[in-house]
Amino acid sequence: MLIHVPKVLTVEQVAECRRLLDGAEWSDGKATVGEQGALVKRNRQLPETAPVARQLGEIILTALARSPLFFSAALPLKSVPPLFNRYEGGENYGNHIDGAVRAVPGSSHFIRTDLSSTLFLTDPADYDGGELVIFDTFGGHQVKLPAGDLILYTAGSLHRVNPVTRGARVSSFFWTQSMVPDERHRETLYQLDQTIQKVRGKHGETDETVALAGHYHNLLRMWSEI
Repeated sequence: MLIHVPKVLTVEQVAECRRLLDGAEWSDGKATVGEQGALVKRNRQLPETAPVARQLGEIILTALARSPLFFSAALPLKSVPPLFNRYEGGENYGNHIDGAVRAVPGSSHFIRTDLSSTLFLTDPADYDGGELVIFDTFGGHQVKLPAGDLILYTAGSLHRVNPVTRGARVSSFFWTQSMVPDERHRETLYQLDQTIQKVRGKHGETDETVALAGHYHNLLRMWSEI
């Protein structure tokens, strides 16, 4: 699954995020990865407990709660509070796969990382390089989105961030545990939901769309784990 969710944040929200992040104190990104990740990771991050990270994370999660597309694709149960990273001066993150579980900062709880999200906070024209490259059975897909847009993808995917050779790439990233753990079931539900929305858009609410919605919810009951 590779889903582009446009305009998660408004232009004003992106500007406020950048204003706060530009004045923040960044630390070595290797502090938040395991041994394998530390070998290929060269960037900087905000500490997980930094007040500005918590403040901006709440803005992002609140915005995502209003996104029908994100909900349809992720069927989110819970997410790790968003983190923030910065790449410049050739910094990059080599090929890696995200860990299967993630601790929730400030608690004894863990979540299963079914889905990864990267929310871009820098306009593509402001930096060179820095593409998020996500690999699947069809090869590598380079992603470099407008500021405020998000890419949602399967957390088990091999991926990397190419070196940033001009300017700075600032982003937020986080992981989500889905109500539907099986990727095949989640993809089926997403495609069915999108089809229902298209049929409704063309013909309005009909007996057929009501029936299709019923099938959708019965499958969601069958496959969800909450």
